[in-house]
Amino acid sequence: MKIYTRTGDKGQTGLLGGTRVAKNSLRIEAYGTVDELNSHIGLLRDQADGSLDEELIPIQEVLFTLGSRLASGTDEQAEKFRVPAVTEQHVANLEESMDRMEAELPEMRNFILPGGHLASSQAHVCRTVCRRAERMVVRLAAEEAVSEILVRYLNRLSDHLFVLARSIAHRNGVADTPWKPRA
Repeated sequence: MKIYTRTGDKGQTGLLGGTRVAKNSLRIEAYGTVDELNSHIGLLRDQADGSLDEELIPIQEVLFTLGSRLASGTDEQAEKFRVPAVTEQHVANLEESMDRMEAELPEMRNFILPGGHLASSQAHVCRTVCRRAERMVVRLAAEEAVSEILVRYLNRLSDHLFVLARSIAHRNGVADTPWKPRA
């Protein structure tokens, strides 16, 4: 199978099922940003030398599903092509993971600045890309039908990535750097 098709050479791409849309459409921006997030999470896994694979590979799989749902155009198309669902259990898994990590972290009393450890900083980059993906999916949902669970998952995932960044730093002996607003 060739990777290039030449069908997108004039600025159009196909959704799952064949509907053609402009490459700069909000739907393409939304699932493209989810794809970008997935790539950043892959980089985070690499920076952690595999120690986060058990935590992050399932998240990457859900993100691939979420992006496929967005690329389907409608829930009906997604079902037709047997794209798995993003479920409340996926959201609950993130919450359970956050609860486990937070139990080992010092209480947060300030906003914190990203930095201090390469993998922790990458987790913060993932968090910010996740927030952008969430904003795009919310914008898309204002114009077209989008399952609410997709927004809920991205919202919870950004929280998870924040806690993960703190957890990585903590496990590596790096204290949070509090933000100290200056007048």
